[in-house]
Amino acid sequence: MLKIDGNRLMGALDALAAVGAIDGGGCARLALGDDDKAGRDLVVGWMKTLGLEIRVDAIGNVIGLRAGREAGPPVMTGSHIDTVRTGGRYDGNYGVLAGLEVVRALNEANIVTRHPIAVAFFTNEEGARFQPDMMGSLVYAGGLGLNEAYAATDRDGRSVGDELRRIGYLGPMKPGAIRPRAFVELHIEQGPILDEEKVQLGVVEGVQGISWTEYTVTGVSNHAGTTPMRLRRDAGYLAASTNVFVRALARQMGGDQVGTVGALALRPNLINVVPNQAVFTVDLRNTVEERLQIAEARVAEHIAQVAEEERVAVESRVLARFEPVAFDKALVDRVEAQAEALGLSHRRMPSGAGHDAQMMQRLCPTAMIFVPSVGGLSHNVKEHTWPEDLAAGAQVLANLLVELADEA
Repeated sequence: MLKIDGNRLMGALDALAAVGAIDGGGCARLALGDDDKAGRDLVVGWMKTLGLEIRVDAIGNVIGLRAGREAGPPVMTGSHIDTVRTGGRYDGNYGVLAGLEVVRALNEANIVTRHPIAVAFFTNEEGARFQPDMMGSLVYAGGLGLNEAYAATDRDGRSVGDELRRIGYLGPMKPGAIRPRAFVELHIEQGPILDEEKVQLGVVEGVQGISWTEYTVTGVSNHAGTTPMRLRRDAGYLAASTNVFVRALARQMGGDQVGTVGALALRPNLINVVPNQAVFTVDLRNTVEERLQIAEARVAEHIAQVAEEERVAVESRVLARFEPVAFDKALVDRVEAQAEALGLSHRRMPSGAGHDAQMMQRLCPTAMIFVPSVGGLSHNVKEHTWPEDLAAGAQVLANLLVELADEA
C-alpha cells in the first residue's frame, strides 16, 4: 500500500502558513493579493520539483499534471490556498498539499498509475475579496463567464482581471479544458460534528445550498436625543431587526437551516446620531432547495415590512446563490470503503460550507473527505486539526486516488 508521510505533510503546511502569517498562528492571503501570489509561487515551485506539468488557466486556476501510462483525463484532487482575513493554516491548503504529498509518495515508490493524476488549486474560493466565492471553480465548471469574473471588484475598486495580470497568473488555458475522470477534495470539516462525536473521518454526501444577499438601507440622520421614536427613519433599526429575525427563523425552521448576518456597516456610525444608512449581508443555507427558498422569502418579507413601517428605502443585490449539491453516490461509497479498509471511524454528513467540489460535480463524479476541526473552529487563527487526523485523511485520499487512477 502506498504510504504517505504525515510529518512531511505537516512541514509543507507550516511552510505555506508562513506566507501571509498573522498573529495567533493564522494566515491572511486574500485572493490575488501579493501574499496570494507568494503562496502560489511556493506551491507551483513544489509542483515543478515533483515533476508535474503546470497548467494555468484564464481565471488563474493552477493544475499540476502527473502523467499516467495512458494519456487521457486525469483523476483530480485539490482545493484552494486563498484565505479569509483571519484564516487558519488548514482550510483549503490541506487539500492541495495532501494532493502533493500523494504525488511525492508515488514518485518515491516509482509508481506510475494507469491514468494521469492532477493536483489543482482554484482562484478566490473564499470570496473574501471578490464575489462570488468559489469563483475559480465556478468559471472552470462553466457556471460563470470569464468577462463577468474579470469585472468583479474589491472594496478598493481593483478588478479580478487586473489583479490576475498584475500577479502573473492570467494563464493561457481555457477554464475547463482539462475535464477530470473524477474529482476528490480533502478538507477539514470546519464544524464541530466530527470532533464532538470523536469520529475520525467524514464521508461527505453533498453541500448545502448557499444564498448571500447584501442589503443597503437608506434612512434619515437625526439627533438621537431630540428625535421622537415615532418620527425616526432609522436604517440601523432595520439591520438590527433583520439580524434578530434571521436567527429566530433558523431556529423555527430547524433541520439544517442556518442563517447569519455577518457584515454590517452603519453611517455615520456615531453614538448620538440616528443612522441614515445601513449596509448588511444575510447568509442563508440549507441542504434542501425548497426550504432555502422559503427562508429567502421569509427574510425578504420581514425586510419589506419593517422598511415600510420605518419609512426607509431598501436596495438588495445577490452576492452568491448556489443550489444544494449531491455528490456522486458511487464515489461517496468508495470514500466510505477506504475509511473502513483503514479501520477509521466515520460518518456520512453534509457540508455546511461551500467548496470547489460542488462546482466540479457539474463536470465529473465528485466526492469529499472531511477530517475533524478541533472545537469546530475555522476561519479563525486558532483553527486546528490534530496531525494524526490530517495524516489519516491524506492516506484515505492516497488510496482512493490510486484506485481510481489504476482502474480501467
